[in-house]
Amino acid sequence: MPIPASKILRLMLVKTIPPKMDLLSLVFMHMVKTDAGTHLASNILLEFCDHYRHLSAKRSECAVSMKPSTIVFNIVLEACIKLGSSLKAEQIIEAMARVGVVADLHSVLLFIYVYELNGQRDELKKFKEYIDRVSVPLSQHYYPFYDRLLRLHFKFDDIDSAAKLVDDIYFHWGSHPLKQNTDLTRPCLVPIGSPYLLEALKNQVVFELLRKDSLFHVNGDGDDDELIVLKDGNLILTSKGLAQLIVKFKKSERIGDLSKLLTAIEQKSGNTQDDSICCDVIHACVYSGFLETAHDILDDMEIANVSIPEKTYMLLLNAYCREKMPKEAEALAKQIKRAALVVDPSDETIVSDCLRGVINGSGVNLTAPTSNRQSELTVHLIRETRKDDTALSRVYVLNSSIYFFCKAKMLEDARKIYKKMQAINIQPTVQTFAYLIQAYSSLEDYREITFLWGDIKRYMVRGRSLVHRDLYELLLINFLRGGYFERVLEILGLMKDHGMYADRWLYRDEFLRRHKNLYRKLKATDARTEAQRSRIEHVKAFRMWVRNN
Repeated sequence: MPIPASKILRLMLVKTIPPKMDLLSLVFMHMVKTDAGTHLASNILLEFCDHYRHLSAKRSECAVSMKPSTIVFNIVLEACIKLGSSLKAEQIIEAMARVGVVADLHSVLLFIYVYELNGQRDELKKFKEYIDRVSVPLSQHYYPFYDRLLRLHFKFDDIDSAAKLVDDIYFHWGSHPLKQNTDLTRPCLVPIGSPYLLEALKNQVVFELLRKDSLFHVNGDGDDDELIVLKDGNLILTSKGLAQLIVKFKKSERIGDLSKLLTAIEQKSGNTQDDSICCDVIHACVYSGFLETAHDILDDMEIANVSIPEKTYMLLLNAYCREKMPKEAEALAKQIKRAALVVDPSDETIVSDCLRGVINGSGVNLTAPTSNRQSELTVHLIRETRKDDTALSRVYVLNSSIYFFCKAKMLEDARKIYKKMQAINIQPTVQTFAYLIQAYSSLEDYREITFLWGDIKRYMVRGRSLVHRDLYELLLINFLRGGYFERVLEILGLMKDHGMYADRWLYRDEFLRRHKNLYRKLKATDARTEAQRSRIEHVKAFRMWVRNN
């Protein structure tokens, strides 16, 4: 029963009789089992933070008992992530910084998921210098950080950063210290937004702190969707991660750089030919039809003196024959003979038959992939090749700039980028509008938010999906503050249509704080203008909505 529980907590808050944090954490644990409970818990947590800051400013003795604990923050953050409420989760992270609650390992992992969901790569990158220095016993818990950071490098179409991160996980991740890093057992200040801003928020984080009562249950998108996993104490790319890396390099026409990275990994790992990452990549490229890419990597492996099994050459040769590519087949046949790989007379016969077949126009069937990794890599490679995420990458880059300028209160610059998105026909996302709304809200410029709402409605009319509860609640709160009651009712109607829970206590409280006596004694018949009559009716309708619910 999250709604009755929320009422009791809010009444305790109003009377400045906060529950003990252990009790609050237990209540929240039960509340977040439902969607409505998660929304209520997140809003109540933010209200606790506001009360704490208010009491602290007055130097009240009650302030200490009002300050939420790290565990309380972690419970609500985790619930928001599971629900997909990433914008609300981001507000909670900022509230955590404002009240000075120290984040632990569990908190950092939750931050990582939130920033990845919101496409905030710059925020995620700030943690790397600390996580790279975490001691061995705790370093294994941080592997999702590398997975999420690689995702964002790919989403930003930043192949150089992606390659650098892959290089780090294979060549430097194993150099973590065996003992705790003393610096990381004390709170480290990690800024939110630009670190050069005078009023920049900073989270206090103890990276070497893992509580016994930690409740980390966020599993992301499932093992099949991970790009990096922990295996036998080492970080490695999954088939999907490797496929995305290949496709990004291929689209950038930088196969030579891909080969260098793969051969370096091959030489460090010391794998046998049957477990060779380079051979797996070549085979997957052949099965996917990327014969030129496969041949380029094979050539680069030869130059780097990496051992290549005969079957890899034969697979590519068969593919050339099947695709009726005589020049390429003849060149590869000469390469095979030059490498003195064919020692079995039967293999030499196969080469001759293959060349004769391609000249005569008859094809050769390819053998099936010889390992699960090759099969998985082939499937992911074909799937990733079909994706066209060029426009999506531009959205991430532009959103990142808008976020930076909004945090810096440089609204004109943020607005220019938003207009640029519209001019080049790139659809703004939920995050785009949320950043702009929050920035205008901080300046109490509610009129500009009405213009953004108009843009959102136009995009929705065109069939673009911008349905998101966090965005609707953000708009609703700001329209209440600005007194735009027609738009308040409009959004409440949309929330009802989409089955979204509306926190009536929160909206009523905001209304009473700012418009308690608005048109209380006036009727629509008392209005002097049509606009005033309409506004009186909208205010009355909102009062009725609150009263009926």
